[in-house]
Amino acid sequence: MRDTLADTRALTPENTIESVRSRPIALVGLMGVGKTTVGRRLAKSLERDFFDSDEEIERASGRTVAGYFRDHGEAAFRDGERRVVERLLMEPNIVMATGGGAFIHPETHELLKSRALVIWLKGDFETLMERVSRKNTRPLLQVPDPRARMRELMEEREPIYARAHITVTVAKGPHTRTVGRIERALDAYEVPKNG
Repeated sequence: MRDTLADTRALTPENTIESVRSRPIALVGLMGVGKTTVGRRLAKSLERDFFDSDEEIERASGRTVAGYFRDHGEAAFRDGERRVVERLLMEPNIVMATGGGAFIHPETHELLKSRALVIWLKGDFETLMERVSRKNTRPLLQVPDPRARMRELMEEREPIYARAHITVTVAKGPHTRTVGRIERALDAYEVPKNG
């Protein structure tokens, strides 16, 4: 079974292997999949700078993501998130971990697809639930039945995550295994010949 899938349809004809490989790399996927931890290690391995869009939102707003959601609502958060992602995408040769909903928001989705190489980190339900239950900081899981909500999010979001340029199934065990899978997927990634 293949660990990775690639969708090159959104890349434009003027892209060369060099320009694609120098694009920002954006990691997308559900909460708990390991985007930040994997992203930091991937950036170190690729000798790129690392940014976490949620951390950048917190720095810019002076409040936690959960606090921002609580005080201003999801729509205002998504708008601020789009602005932060747009700013980060001006940096070349970076790895960026995005929040779980960033790639779902239509404007942010288009920004990421057109300016970055988007990699979906895909995890299984039980692994994600085990990871997100370690901390009580996930605003979308502050509900009576977090497991049911996570299943809903998976059903709603996975078809959209599947539009990423590359899909990597997260490995069991140490995050370095997932980093290795991403590096192999990047090495195998082919730029479309006619866009």
